Amino acid sequence: MKLSVAFPPVPETPDHIVLAEALGYDTAWVYDTPALQLDCWMTMALAAVRTERIRLGPGVLIPSLRHPMVTAAAIATLVGLVGAERVVVGVGTGFTGRRAMGQKPLRWKDMPRMVDQVRRLLAGEIVEVDGRPARMLHGRHQGPDRPIEVPWVLGVNGPRGLATAIDLGCGVFTSRPRPDAVYDRIDDVILLGFGTILDDGESPGSDRVLTTAGPGVMVAYHAFLEQGDDRLDRLPNAERFVELASTGPPELRHLSLHAGHLTELNDIDRQVLVGEAMSIAPLVCEPDELGERLAGLGRQGITEVAFQPMGDIERELRAFAEAAGL
Repeated sequence: MKLSVAFPPVPETPDHIVLAEALGYDTAWVYDTPALQLDCWMTMALAAVRTERIRLGPGVLIPSLRHPMVTAAAIATLVGLVGAERVVVGVGTGFTGRRAMGQKPLRWKDMPRMVDQVRRLLAGEIVEVDGRPARMLHGRHQGPDRPIEVPWVLGVNGPRGLATAIDLGCGVFTSRPRPDAVYDRIDDVILLGFGTILDDGESPGSDRVLTTAGPGVMVAYHAFLEQGDDRLDRLPNAERFVELASTGPPELRHLSLHAGHLTELNDIDRQVLVGEAMSIAPLVCEPDELGERLAGLGRQGITEVAFQPMGDIERELRAFAEAAGL
């Protein structure tokens, strides 16, 4: 199994990607959440010029946020810096890249067209965009030669996304593993994993663990609420969470709900999160338990775990790498 890392793009992220490479991680995935953090492409470019091996890719970009030509040019820029073998492109419908701006996720039926447009532009083809023909016109020495071929993965959690990934020949990037039978026709299955390696004698309900892995746990609350998913009812303090999230004008709810997403607990999160909820984070464990946790994920069809460090990022990167035997 490959072990990778996932980062929200903040000012320190290029430094953390350099460290991740030194520790032996395979890929650095960078979120595309401009309402919450900085630009993923600029962050990856800053890391690209300081690294030699680690793969780089958006995990996952939201097609509606940029014109397809802009996305194609961004991919070409990264390929020009590190080579196609070190670039991978993740694409998703927009949780929370769109949700954090009060927008619904994109429709899966539109995803094949959006992916195809960028792929064909990178291949050097003429593509109709907004009713007009477009092609990458970069001349010699203005960018990598076409065709530019890089692997693609789709951010999915449900059956429609999985079916789309299969149809497009893409891998998948998921936060919820499904029965391994559904992955039979998919080569790359990446799990976005939240957690922390416990210190000796440390409880999963300690302040450090809640602060470090808690933002990842609270994403489940946020997602289930916005999706109207009844699994929210089975989470600790769900009723209190709904009460707090429903305070204030409904049209502004997304602004308070997604504040601090995957980086820190917001005002609502702090009043809801308890140690009992940490059981849903797959990577909260003792150092000697991590190997079996990863093996269990492998038996479910996961081929790569993208660990997202939170809190003391350097401590988390080092502790996870050591426990995993990198």
